[in-house]
Amino acid sequence: MKFVEYPSKAQWGELLTRPHIDSGDLSSIVGGVLNDVRTRGDEAVKEYELKFDKVALQSLAVSDAEIAEAEHLVSNELKRAILTAKENIAKFHAAQDQPLPSLETMPGVRCWQKAVPIQKVGLYIPGGTAPLFSTVLMLAVPAQIAGCKEIVLCSPPAADGKINPAVVYAAHVAGVSKIFKIGGVQAIGAIAYGTQSVPKVYKIFGPGNQFVTAAKQAVSLRDVAIDMPAGPSEVEVIADETANAAFVAADMLSQAEHGADSQAILITSSAKLAQDVMKEVERQAALLPRLELTAKSLEHSRIIVVKNLDEVIDLTNEYAPEHLIIETAEPHKIANRICNAGSLFLGHLTPESAGDYASGTNHTLPTSGYAHAYSGVNLDSFRKKMTYQEITPEGIRNIAETVEVMAENEHLDAHRLAMKIRRESL
Repeated sequence: MKFVEYPSKAQWGELLTRPHIDSGDLSSIVGGVLNDVRTRGDEAVKEYELKFDKVALQSLAVSDAEIAEAEHLVSNELKRAILTAKENIAKFHAAQDQPLPSLETMPGVRCWQKAVPIQKVGLYIPGGTAPLFSTVLMLAVPAQIAGCKEIVLCSPPAADGKINPAVVYAAHVAGVSKIFKIGGVQAIGAIAYGTQSVPKVYKIFGPGNQFVTAAKQAVSLRDVAIDMPAGPSEVEVIADETANAAFVAADMLSQAEHGADSQAILITSSAKLAQDVMKEVERQAALLPRLELTAKSLEHSRIIVVKNLDEVIDLTNEYAPEHLIIETAEPHKIANRICNAGSLFLGHLTPESAGDYASGTNHTLPTSGYAHAYSGVNLDSFRKKMTYQEITPEGIRNIAETVEVMAENEHLDAHRLAMKIRRESL
């Protein structure tokens, strides 16, 4: 982990650089797989499952019998945890379902808006080094609350041809319509284009490795919408002299264990705390079972000591972290000055892991600096807003001249005529 004290503003750009994995011929590989899936459907998907996930599948869909088996395999303790998390996530996202305005912009001219669910959505749940059943809840629960008619989930199978039972159980209790044993680029292609077995969806959600990310971006160019651009997961911690160094170190390591390309950054104005955290990170990391993976992540993680709170705020807003934990004496004061972050965790007793699993907020968040412009997944992510307007005779008399003059000056005579003939009909 890199330790930096009092960097100049000229150094900020380099310090805040995200880890970069050489993609090589990523685009050609992803493009080839997508094109093959589009052309050959199920047959291509099964071939790529054998090639990449090392499993020969007779059927791509998870059967009712497999769902029942998964429920039997999940411990009662984990079931209770999943159901508690589901309830909290549902409460938070249901509260976002607010009525939309209807108003007269001028007498006789009424405009309003309606939130309409996206009919078919696809959820991608990675396999890899950890079964992300929590992401199932984060995506399927708001999709169901939003009213999505069909919720399709893809997740890569293990060597036995089955998806992790906790992922299957979470999908079942969260209301997923169909579950498929498909991973990687072939999964994105299957739900983007549709195959003989897999329905085409209108929007794709969920994290993944660089191949999945590239595939999502490729299909979003003309075939289907996606939740947001995505990169490796990241966390920033803001801490002062009141922070517990062990807490801060644990928060940084909880992010670092996500993957070799994850990043953890501490920004503080306390040199003593920085030194204490450095020691704690080394001590705690040595005890972790995912030490090798965590160590790679820590290679491009940072502890940055700055001069004052203003520099802490400015550096944070420039970095725009996916997760921001504020472990200071007055976290709300700092939070009110943050304008670029995916999700904020305030106070010494609020770890990122609470939001990752069960507090209720969504953990599908903008990474790689996209928090400058993107929100995390929320109820509106699963809906589209349709606008309506209705004009009475009084409204025509009030608005006609404005529309006709504007249309005439844009040289769009048919637009002008559409209003003119209505005005004259009155």
